Amino acid sequence: MHEVTVSQYELVYNFFSFTIAAMGATTLFLWLNRSSVAAPYRNAVTISGLVTAIALYHYLRITQSWTGSFTVINDTITSTGFRFNDAYRYVDWLLTVPLLLIELILVMRLSRVETLSKSIRLGSLAALMIILGYPGEVSQNSGTRWLWWGLAMIPFLWIVFELFVGLKTSVESQPQEVRGLVNGARLLTVASWCFYPVVFVFPMIGFTGGAATTAVQVGYTISDIVAKAVLGIIVYAIALRKSQYEKSGEPVLATV
Repeated sequence: MHEVTVSQYELVYNFFSFTIAAMGATTLFLWLNRSSVAAPYRNAVTISGLVTAIALYHYLRITQSWTGSFTVINDTITSTGFRFNDAYRYVDWLLTVPLLLIELILVMRLSRVETLSKSIRLGSLAALMIILGYPGEVSQNSGTRWLWWGLAMIPFLWIVFELFVGLKTSVESQPQEVRGLVNGARLLTVASWCFYPVVFVFPMIGFTGGAATTAVQVGYTISDIVAKAVLGIIVYAIALRKSQYEKSGEPVLATV
């Protein structure tokens, strides 16, 4: 990791601090309000809270590693010699990214067979994407980074295809009252995920030194907030609205 200035260090630290608060608040909100949705949607809300809880833990570890890598005295920053641990972020993604896709599938309440098949397929692709991205993330060689970025993009594009095309019929089968929210959650997932590979290439497209470190850490942090905390609230809103809708009529089970 490159040396950073005091202002860069504080910017990253403040983003980490905000993310810890956001993940913690979202976890409490989702779990405390889990009982307000109908039984078929409680697993989706529980998993949403689990995603932000896992992220909360790892951001505490990430922040601890960040502060342990530097010593700041007045306006002077020096390296402590301890390496910032990028693995915390990838371990977090390995656990949370498959769960993000599963919570989206569960809240749509597809048939049991479709739920199982899509969860296994998308969850496995997500895990493969994270595993392929890590060797490039920790490499200082531009060619190596591009190689692993390209490999990780294969399962990434497959997931995007599944979200846009594979779930299109399922989205259209949702009740009219929640169809916009479900489609919005799907689009938000794709949009936030598309930012990750862009952040990954910052060091290869002109960002250097402390600027590269800062841009990557801040970029990933913003993406995590949107992909986990914001999506979690939307999933809860979908579950709540579907629960209210189904009280007034027959439950709608999406079929593909």
